[in-house]
Amino acid sequence: MLAVNYSTIRNKLKDYCDKATDDNETIIITRKNEKNVVLMSLDEYNNLMENLFIMSNKKYYERLLESKKQIERGDVVMKTTEELDSLTNE
Repeated sequence: MLAVNYSTIRNKLKDYCDKATDDNETIIITRKNEKNVVLMSLDEYNNLMENLFIMSNKKYYERLLESKKQIERGDVVMKTTEELDSLTNE
């Protein structure tokens, strides 16, 4: 995570946008006498929103925890992409 002041980001916006998208870097933009803001890639933002949705929905969160327990117990069957594709083509 980087912290950059508003003037610096304004002068090098493309460089910081590239850092956010190419390196998955989160950038805090500090502003004098104002609230700070965050610059992140759309992929990171979407991932964050998806996680918030799942974690805030009790039903989904419980299903996620149960799936994790099943994996830890070895109660899963691993399939390759090809095997899964063949199931849908039957």
